[in-house]
Amino acid sequence: MTTNPLNSLILEQISHICEQYSIESRILEDFADFVIKNHRKKSPKPSLTKSKTTATTTTGSKVKPLTLTQLKQAVYAYFEVSNTTELKKSSMFQMATRAFDNINLSQRESWEKIYREYVGILPEEDGETGKHCINGINIFKYFYPYRVFELDPKTASKEDIKNAYYRLSKIYHPDNQETGDAEVFDCLTVMYKSITTEIK
Repeated sequence: MTTNPLNSLILEQISHICEQYSIESRILEDFADFVIKNHRKKSPKPSLTKSKTTATTTTGSKVKPLTLTQLKQAVYAYFEVSNTTELKKSSMFQMATRAFDNINLSQRESWEKIYREYVGILPEEDGETGKHCINGINIFKYFYPYRVFELDPKTASKEDIKNAYYRLSKIYHPDNQETGDAEVFDCLTVMYKSITTEIK
């Protein structure tokens, strides 16, 4: 019986990463297994219930923020656990949040940060307007290049991406005295480079 060559490739890469970064191989193996099983799954969309505060979207309608319970349930669903205790023990969660600073699961801000990174756009932040918002999202909270560039990731060509980047660059380039913003421009450049390298 022959071994799946993909499995061998993954195991070799895991071994290399473990040696380089002193990580337990079991953690990476669990993570690789999770990715293989779930890479086609859609992120869960928690339903909205009553909450005290609201935010205004670009359409002017009021959207109620998720409750802390809803945030937690969405994160649990993503990492396939049932509660915070299981989440803390999850090797997949440990790996996913390894690079995060100041994750404190007793604070709402940490749950929101995890939600933004892995589940999706928080309902009350979808359609935001303001200084760092382009096409309805704050680009310093969310890394969604295709949405920012108003492109379809399935059909966009390198030329489409380049044109969208240049269009926004004209607005946010620091040399533009009216609308220039160096931080936004740098973020757009990172987004541009990240998706152009994906396209052959």
